[in-house]
Amino acid sequence: MWLRMFASVVIPTYNRRSILEKCLLALEQQILFSELDGYEVVVVDDGSTDGTPSWLRDEASRFPHVRVVEQEHGGPAEGRNRGVDNSRGDLIVFIDSDLVVTESFLACHARALQKSWQQRGDRLSFTYGAVINTANFEQPTTEPHKFQDNSWAYFATGNVAIDREVLERSGLFDTNFRLYGWEDLELGERLRQMGVELVKCPEAIGYHWHPALRLEQVPDLIRVERERAKMGLIFYRKHPTRRVRFIIQFTWLHRLLWELLTLGGLLNERSLRPLLGWLIRNGHQGLAMELLRLPLNRIGVRALFKEAALTGLR
Repeated sequence: MWLRMFASVVIPTYNRRSILEKCLLALEQQILFSELDGYEVVVVDDGSTDGTPSWLRDEASRFPHVRVVEQEHGGPAEGRNRGVDNSRGDLIVFIDSDLVVTESFLACHARALQKSWQQRGDRLSFTYGAVINTANFEQPTTEPHKFQDNSWAYFATGNVAIDREVLERSGLFDTNFRLYGWEDLELGERLRQMGVELVKCPEAIGYHWHPALRLEQVPDLIRVERERAKMGLIFYRKHPTRRVRFIIQFTWLHRLLWELLTLGGLLNERSLRPLLGWLIRNGHQGLAMELLRLPLNRIGVRALFKEAALTGLR
């Protein structure tokens, strides 16, 4: 029997007011099919300093589906948990605040879940939509799908939908993940252990906007890699398996790989700077980012091993 659902879209945000506006306007345009009774959008502001909460209150008439929840800066794990606590839907949809979705986004998630639940005879499944990366701020939805947009993650909160009761039974997100990275994949490991099935839903499309690479961003990208290393070890301590080692790249194989590909560190963010600058000036920011990923991966893996050594983890 087909059941109608009410969806709660949970969006943590931090200083992303400009793209958040596009995100919320797209959500206001949703076309609901028979599977959905309605929906709400719960925006959790994570202590933004760009005036996001007051702007949302001032613009409330433009976003009738939106409710705003505020918290001190505590990270996306705490924000998503708070969003779930303040939501009323039996279907929880997680997206990021820099995602612009299509009109049928929610309906596609709901339809794919209904089909899966009917086939399984239970609700132990979640849908994972398509995420297309773009640097086109004015028209993000014109970006074509690229090979680099494919993801092999099990549970990534950029675009997923899951039954509320199943999510709550998993324990929600671990708020020890206060820095960047891994809180969603860690929850995914617990869902996997519960036997929750991943259902791909490529029709539920979201366009993930991020600014085109600039050389001024490099120090911040390095900081993010070091934060990911710290959070990666929290992930591994909770799930000390070979699978998680490979997910976070905490293996000697990964260490050897990135040392070889960067010629032992000769190819680094400093030595590559002239080439990166030339690529950026000539409109090849995507290629520049792919090239920069080589030293960034080396930095991240070296940080993992260094942090592990400091804490006595092997």
